[in-house]
Amino acid sequence: MEKEQLQERITIVESKREYLLRLLEKPNLGTLRVDVNQALEELDDLIAEFKRTFPDQE
Repeated sequence: MEKEQLQERITIVESKREYLLRLLEKPNLGTLRVDVNQALEELDDLIAEFKRTFPDQE
């Protein structure tokens, strides 16, 4: 996979993160809140790893 393709996909992933943050604001999540938090942590790890691997992409 090309570096540019990875950058495009990371941009998409970053936009999905915003959706998860909005979802966390909903009071009726119940136990799903744990899954949303886990997804956010994993997305943050993925984004951080990409930025460590390609620091010039910020």
